[in-house]
Amino acid sequence: MGTGPVWEGVNPVNQTPGRTSYTKTMRIVVPALVVCAVSAWAADVRVLEEIIAKVNGDIITKTEIERARQQMAAELAQQRGLKGPQLEKELQARHKDVLRDRIDQLLLIQKGKELNINVDAEISKNLAEIQKQLNIADPEKFQESVKQQTGMSYEDYKNEMRNSMLTQRVIRQEVGGRINIPRAELQKYYEEHKAEFVREDRVFLSEILISSGKDGAGAAAAEKKAKDIIARAKKGERFGELARDNSDSDTAKNFGELGGAKREDLRKDIADLVFEQNRGFITDPPIKTDNGYLILRVDERHRPGQASFEEVENIIQERLYMPRFQPKVREYLTQLRQDAFLEIKEGWEDSAPAPGKATRWTDPAQLKPETVTKSEVASTPRRKRVLGVPILGTKSDRSTSKKN
Repeated sequence: MGTGPVWEGVNPVNQTPGRTSYTKTMRIVVPALVVCAVSAWAADVRVLEEIIAKVNGDIITKTEIERARQQMAAELAQQRGLKGPQLEKELQARHKDVLRDRIDQLLLIQKGKELNINVDAEISKNLAEIQKQLNIADPEKFQESVKQQTGMSYEDYKNEMRNSMLTQRVIRQEVGGRINIPRAELQKYYEEHKAEFVREDRVFLSEILISSGKDGAGAAAAEKKAKDIIARAKKGERFGELARDNSDSDTAKNFGELGGAKREDLRKDIADLVFEQNRGFITDPPIKTDNGYLILRVDERHRPGQASFEEVENIIQERLYMPRFQPKVREYLTQLRQDAFLEIKEGWEDSAPAPGKATRWTDPAQLKPETVTKSEVASTPRRKRVLGVPILGTKSDRSTSKKN
């Protein structure tokens, strides 16, 4: 007898019959269904996630920590060229802080939501700028490009960007914005370190290069575009953003920044022009070159001799600010821990605990189970990075994409 009629009218979820009569075939098939269900359940149990910490309403799983460690190893190998014993030594030194960093991230994200910090406008602007930079007009193609370059879905990437912006905003608002250094202290530092502010004759420049194309065929169009950009810059548009969006130079990805140069480092006609100008000067008309038309902006002008306090006040501010900033961030995160519901499973350790804070996982049997199912894990957005969202269109991402 065929099985087709038996399936009709049977609810495969709870085995409830849809008919009032049973055939022998149905009685044989139902136990088989039960066996299949048990087998499927057993298979699901084998892919359970182990929860190692609870941070207020969020959990941290063992897989998240392992993924973070793998990512750390890849970045150390790629960015610093470490391998073998050197890589292992650096990983051992950093592994102890992986759980700490994950707890930090969750606490900052939660605080951002509590403060009703909204970064949606910034996210939309950033994504639009990235899409423009990649020159992809079609939204679906752009989302596919995101997946190829980052290894994340578009929604995951967008979520990581949101988390990154949220944590940065919380730190700026709750920590950075509350560090005040009196001007008298800045002046005192200047007087005690005057010798460090004796300058050479230097100019700091940014550039926008508009290429005239192969053999200069598009010279007229390039000149017109360069003049239009100069007009936009003089009306107040940010030179760095104009460089990023329009320049054909490799410096576009760095907002056109060239850095500092001595007079002898520059072509004589350019040196004679920019060394006579002050900060904010933009070359007008654009400078014709073999490759097209060049626009330069004077970002900073260091004249030879002793710099005045006003000239270096911002530099001193940064020097005194940074040593205070990191301890204040850690102090703030410690307070967030103090106020949080935080439980950590035995065998795992937060390397920056709040003094006196009890975080031991006291009674797992009465708390949320230590494991979650595969479906629960799949429905939770993955967080590969929180404070460091990959930037699309960079050489590092393209190389990573090719490897993948």
